[in-house]
Amino acid sequence: MKPRDRILDAAMAVFRRHGFRRSSIEQAAEAAGLTRQALYHHFKSREALFRAVIERVHEDALAAEIAAVNAAEKAGGSLADVLVAGVSARLQQFIASFDGSPHIEELFSEHLLQARDLYQKYAGLYAAQGAATIERICRRQRLALAKDMTPEGLARCVEMAINGAKSANPGMQPADAFLRDLTVMTRTLIAGAVVSSPKSRPAKPAAKKVLPRKLLPKKPTPKKPGGRT
Repeated sequence: MKPRDRILDAAMAVFRRHGFRRSSIEQAAEAAGLTRQALYHHFKSREALFRAVIERVHEDALAAEIAAVNAAEKAGGSLADVLVAGVSARLQQFIASFDGSPHIEELFSEHLLQARDLYQKYAGLYAAQGAATIERICRRQRLALAKDMTPEGLARCVEMAINGAKSANPGMQPADAFLRDLTVMTRTLIAGAVVSSPKSRPAKPAAKKVLPRKLLPKKPTPKKPGGRT
């Protein structure tokens, strides 16, 4: 394992155990089996170390989402199935990174304070990933979105739902209930955004062909009394 990875593993364990405010560079160095000076060679401050930990958490979460989306698409899942699989995998990975920490809410709060730019960067990446997935599946499954709705707009709506849920429950605990509620919200959004599919539209009745007057069959002339026509 590379020294940087070993340091990040050790730092994550320290942050989980003590929270951000009560953690120190010395604790992280000791957990990594390094001197303080050796750790300073890689990270100049506790804040820089925390940012690196958070960035790796996001990278792992994004990778988990992409893998889940690819698997759900390969299995032939609906748009809702694929998006729910991706979002759930991302958040499960994110929660697992801090799982068991009594300081989980503090860590998420510090994430916004110490690394807001990273938060915004990955919010954009998650939305872009979602938009690409929506566009791809709509094209493949021939789905139509509601008027004025775009793949980018729908992806932003999903991200707003996630962020709203996290604001209401910063620790995302209990995790199973949090993910269940988010699944319901995501499916509801998709149901309202997808308005039609060519496969589900009723076939139009065939138009009646009107023959030109010349081609219409002639009516038989009625016979006059006496047998003459």
